[in-house]
Amino acid sequence: MGTQGRLVAIEGGEGVGKSTQSALLATAIGAELSREPGGSPTAERIRDLLLDRSLGTLAPRAELYLMLAARCEHLSARIEPALAAGRHVVVDRFAGSTLAYQGAGRGLPIEEVRQACDLAAGGRWPDLSVLLDLPPEVAERRRAAQQAQLPGVSPDRFEAEEPEFHLRVGEGFRKIAANDTAHWVVIDGSGSASEVAAEVLGAVRARLGIDGSL
Repeated sequence: MGTQGRLVAIEGGEGVGKSTQSALLATAIGAELSREPGGSPTAERIRDLLLDRSLGTLAPRAELYLMLAARCEHLSARIEPALAAGRHVVVDRFAGSTLAYQGAGRGLPIEEVRQACDLAAGGRWPDLSVLLDLPPEVAERRRAAQQAQLPGVSPDRFEAEEPEFHLRVGEGFRKIAANDTAHWVVIDGSGSASEVAAEVLGAVRARLGIDGSL
């Protein structure tokens, strides 16, 4: 039997640089790159629904189970086949975001969210979750700058949430990481993209023994 691939999730709130760092890490270690919600054709359709601001207010548990439906499809169609074939996968968001957004952010009980994640993913959790952390005021400035660079593009349903929501999500991420240091590493996301990428790659090498180069 071949060697099982490893699953690495890049986590964090809006504006911390997850997409950039996910792409850089995947290139550095020769991994498949994906994202959540989304990552497969059906999951991408669910993503479109979840991010659509015209939905207005969505019941927290409805949002949770839409996220988990997308994850089930993503795992089945893309992640599990890659891991079984011995390929590493880097994913921009995974279960940590569900705990932080639908748990801490929306106020659902964290244990309920954790159990739902475990059931939906058949017990699959990342081998390592990397939290890119920024002070709230820095993250807010980055979000504003990113939006200014996209004239005519409206923020999605999560990006458009009130600052208090993003504060709860950020604090939720930090608590989740602090309570599971065996599977999480926290990296300061305030440096340049190359500086942060070097730290992310160093953490992946140290924790999982996966080599790569930038």
